[in-house]
Amino acid sequence: MIDIVSKQSGPRAEDERVRRLIDANRPTIDRLANQLSNGAWSARNQPKPAPRAEGLIIHTARASTPTEPARPFLRVAINGRVSMVDANTGRQLSHLGDIRRRDGAESFRLATRDNGFFSPVEPEIAAALADLDGQPLDGPEAERGLIEAIGARLQL
Repeated sequence: MIDIVSKQSGPRAEDERVRRLIDANRPTIDRLANQLSNGAWSARNQPKPAPRAEGLIIHTARASTPTEPARPFLRVAINGRVSMVDANTGRQLSHLGDIRRRDGAESFRLATRDNGFFSPVEPEIAAALADLDGQPLDGPEAERGLIEAIGARLQL
């Protein structure tokens, strides 16, 4: 024996009977649901009041207006990034380049498009530091010497 099940347009007759039964008994169902949930059933269906800004602290995540002029200094990060940073806020003003290791020797690479940087330094800074690009760093005080050389060229 084969049963043929075909798709019917609209809901089944059994579903319609159950839906009419639920709609007819909605007040009783709501009363029982409130009784079992201690009123949470009807409280969930109530519209919630819109939040008011009274007494709230709203932060726009924007930087405050600086009251002092920037005091730039140079910093070499642990990962070798050489940056000019504001001493007042601690924010990076400019990324000057990286200290990179190649074939066992460290050298300073200026942040230019030719060296593969997506965000190059300003042309004035690039012109002032051009002779330091590719300079090898030898010895334990090499980073300090590089920072002093960059500071002297940028007049920091």
